[in-house]
Amino acid sequence: MSAPAAEPLVIDYYTDLLCVWAWIAQRRIEELATRWGDRVVLVHHWVDVFGDTEGKMARQWADRGGYDGFAAHVQESAAGYEEAPVHADLWRSVRPTTSATAHLLVKAADLVASADASIKLALALREAFFLEGVDVSHLERAMEVARAQGLDEAALKDAIASGAAMAAVLRDYESAKSQGIKGSPSWVMNGGRQVLYGNVGYRILHANIEELLQHPEQEASWC
Repeated sequence: MSAPAAEPLVIDYYTDLLCVWAWIAQRRIEELATRWGDRVVLVHHWVDVFGDTEGKMARQWADRGGYDGFAAHVQESAAGYEEAPVHADLWRSVRPTTSATAHLLVKAADLVASADASIKLALALREAFFLEGVDVSHLERAMEVARAQGLDEAALKDAIASGAAMAAVLRDYESAKSQGIKGSPSWVMNGGRQVLYGNVGYRILHANIEELLQHPEQEASWC
């Protein structure tokens, strides 16, 4: 009699759609899927980093060049990652007011279509923003991306109008707070006992995942 299949490793993955480091991490997500297949399940969540971009610029970038200073920072951050190009106009002439619009639309897609559809829409919105310079904080422009993905616009709008999509976004934001998520991207493993945050290299992710897959019984609390 064959042994039962091992349970997959579930990773809660928190990002903000406008975060350049999450954009850079996209390639690592693809590598994880290629390497581990269905042995690793990535559950996508949103965290509020760019919920109020004007306020963020005033608080954190007022003495560092404001939007233009932040635009230069984003370009410099992505410069070493050829797989994550960034449109030259981002944060200069293209200044999204919030990431919440995109988060809302992706949650609507999850509700009316599927988790896979929502993940594909999230990537399409990221590509529209980072590659094409589309202001995805504008609902109609974000909706154009959703239509191009073949999603039902009327159903998406119903999920938004009913408040169901907003409730789902707020659940993610609250979950991020309750788990002490510091920013984007964050990888939460081992029942919340292990958190990797920021520009984490693929080798570090691989090593942590491999250890948890090989020795899950050793990861419980010793107390």
